[in-house]
Amino acid sequence: MKKSKRNVFLLGLVSLFNDFGSEMIFPILPILLASMGETGLVIGLIGGLRDGIASVLKLLFGYLSDKKNKRKVFVISGYFTSSISKILLSLSTFWTHILIFTSLDRIGKGMRDSPRDVIISESMKKHRGEGFGIQRSLDTLGAVLGSFSVLLLIWYLNLSFKKIIFIAGLISLLSLLPLIFVKDIKTKNKLNFSIKNVYLSRKIKKFFIVSSIFALANFSYMFFILKSKASFSGKYEIIIPIILYIIFNIVYSSFAFPFGKIADKIGKTKVLSLGYFFFFLVNLGFLFLTSVYHYIFLFILYGLVFAVIQGNQFAYVSELADKKSKGTTIGLFHAIIGITAIISGLITGLLWDYSRNSIFIFSAILSLISFTMILKK
Repeated sequence: MKKSKRNVFLLGLVSLFNDFGSEMIFPILPILLASMGETGLVIGLIGGLRDGIASVLKLLFGYLSDKKNKRKVFVISGYFTSSISKILLSLSTFWTHILIFTSLDRIGKGMRDSPRDVIISESMKKHRGEGFGIQRSLDTLGAVLGSFSVLLLIWYLNLSFKKIIFIAGLISLLSLLPLIFVKDIKTKNKLNFSIKNVYLSRKIKKFFIVSSIFALANFSYMFFILKSKASFSGKYEIIIPIILYIIFNIVYSSFAFPFGKIADKIGKTKVLSLGYFFFFLVNLGFLFLTSVYHYIFLFILYGLVFAVIQGNQFAYVSELADKKSKGTTIGLFHAIIGITAIISGLITGLLWDYSRNSIFIFSAILSLISFTMILKK
């Protein structure tokens, strides 16, 4: 394997093991919160902070990785923190515990993601879409394995949610092993800790605005799980949402790499616009469709949204960012999206308590605005 791809592949394996554990937790987390009788506001707050805390910290650790001219140490620390937090999460008895330990998991994510993305970006300079596509595909393959595992553990062994979460934490610890062989990336620059060192072009500023509007629309997956759960009863109200989540991850994993390749060829804004429009259709579908077959289609479409959006947004920012402050720029992008995610979680949580369909109307409108804006030159 070429040295450039070796780094990306190893980091993909790290993501695979970490997401194996994480995705054993994610499909059951909203069901666990609902069984505890928590409101939409609490669920929205936990969902928003999960994404928001991580993204805000990505700015700090992206900045520090540029300043120290080191990446790997932050990546190792981040994955270790996330793994330990999952084990602690298995001890939770109140929603406040869940809030603290899921936030700790996201702190770990905030520590590692920007430095890791720089390693990927600099390891495959001419094929960044492909590089991020490889990492996202392996990441989501771990998610597929994790969500399949939780289905089997519930269906055949009837394990409690807490036991499943503890097992998930142990699996996530395996993510530290491939990191031993990852080669650190160093650049010639050495930054002072000042925001003045970050140059943002007009094009990247515009994309920050467009992607922020979409982030406001892109509320937590937990509400999609809860909406589908409400259409079933008995054991199927747990099993079917998990199966739907597996379908989502299979589609995401299968198409992340191809869409990365396509974006490299035809342009990332064209591909991203497709993802924004798909998400508009997803929300429209959740407003009017309620059968299991409809949900299968909608979760397939939801998987395509993530396959199109997740890797290509970061690849596009990496492409536009100034070389001397790439880690900081990626971190800044994460921070903007993260702050917006916290706001989105609070808004959609309140809307969910008021009227469950209102969050899909809210999201559909903003998705359509994002789609329209990114098409404009």
